[in-house]
Amino acid sequence: MPVYLFQTGFSKGISNIPYGWTIVKLAPCLALLYLLKWWSSGAVNTSERKMHSKVVMITGGTSGIGAEVARGLALRGAQIVLLTQHSLTDPFLVDYIEDLREQTGNHLITAEQVNLASLHSIREFATKWVDNLPPRRLDMIILCADTRTPTGGKATMTEDGLESTWVLNYLANFHLLSILSPALRAQPPDRDVRIIFGTCSSYMGGQLFDTAAAGKSKKIKNSGAVGSKTFTPGSVYATSKLAMMIFAQAFQKHLSNFVRSDKYPMNARVILVDPGWTRTPGMRRFLTFGSLWGLLIYLITWPLWWLILKSPEQGAQTFLYAAMEEQYGRGDGGWLLKECRKYDITRNEVYDEQAQKKLWTVSEETIQKLEKEGAKRRAAEKVAKKKEDKNAGKANGKSTGEGKTTNDTTTQRKSK
Repeated sequence: MPVYLFQTGFSKGISNIPYGWTIVKLAPCLALLYLLKWWSSGAVNTSERKMHSKVVMITGGTSGIGAEVARGLALRGAQIVLLTQHSLTDPFLVDYIEDLREQTGNHLITAEQVNLASLHSIREFATKWVDNLPPRRLDMIILCADTRTPTGGKATMTEDGLESTWVLNYLANFHLLSILSPALRAQPPDRDVRIIFGTCSSYMGGQLFDTAAAGKSKKIKNSGAVGSKTFTPGSVYATSKLAMMIFAQAFQKHLSNFVRSDKYPMNARVILVDPGWTRTPGMRRFLTFGSLWGLLIYLITWPLWWLILKSPEQGAQTFLYAAMEEQYGRGDGGWLLKECRKYDITRNEVYDEQAQKKLWTVSEETIQKLEKEGAKRRAAEKVAKKKEDKNAGKANGKSTGEGKTTNDTTTQRKSK
């Protein structure tokens, strides 16, 4: 049939083919759309690696890119540990894990409850993981958790009094890895250990303050690193990504400078991954401005976003490449990967040793101060609760006693 149509077109002209000129006019547009979709889909991971028996810890692994990364690694046999804020008995989490096990044929998928917006919750989990003899196996940590306040939105605060974007995108990662550092350094020398950070190109617009007291904008504390005197979602997000990239380089030095007791070189390497623009829940929240009207416009214009944005599976490709590509199992670490290849980091501050030391010091001091305040607050709440329970017990006891007296009196009267 196609041969006959082509023959007719060449011999008798395109006008003799049904809808011939319509097809000719539409063909360039369709070809352009196809090329745009192919370009926006990004690179595909072609690296493969044996992942059986490897333990991979993932934050943000229940939605968006993180869910696809967890699925991709589970399909290759890795043991997945999902760090999630959901309760381990939450029906959503239970069903999610069961579905993931069924889809991948991998039953080595578990979860640990960790609220990344709470410094206390992070410490509880991380110290429990570290306090184990012999040290638990840990081949990889993938940090996919990410958040951003919609444009025009107001800042939201964590229980520790910090702006949530700053905490979830940077400080939680700093706190988690600082405590898990001994577990990473204790891995056997023949083990390929990788720490993969999720970032994005917005780090180029980030600004850091020079003082530990900075970061207060409209009474918002941002751990001394947010470089904006007034809160704007974009500036805080960009600064959190810049701080995370600086910390990633500092953490690589922290690992590399450790002298192992067996005298082998350090086998843990840090990798930064930019997945590109992807249709994740966070991106949807950003595009809709966090409003119902924005969501309606997003649904109407969804074909446009489908065309120019990656799917979560496509956004996960560079993460999978970073997890499996052989060449990143050796070397100094600290690489930035995008579209399954290495890119240069454009901000010099990321490599600045003084900036790394200052940010590390400020972050440590902030966490120590807030954890002390949090411990005092929890202790006071515990005392108040005990006092309340005691008073309630007394009230109940008094009420019960009065009832007994009345019953006894009534009984005595009846017997008389």
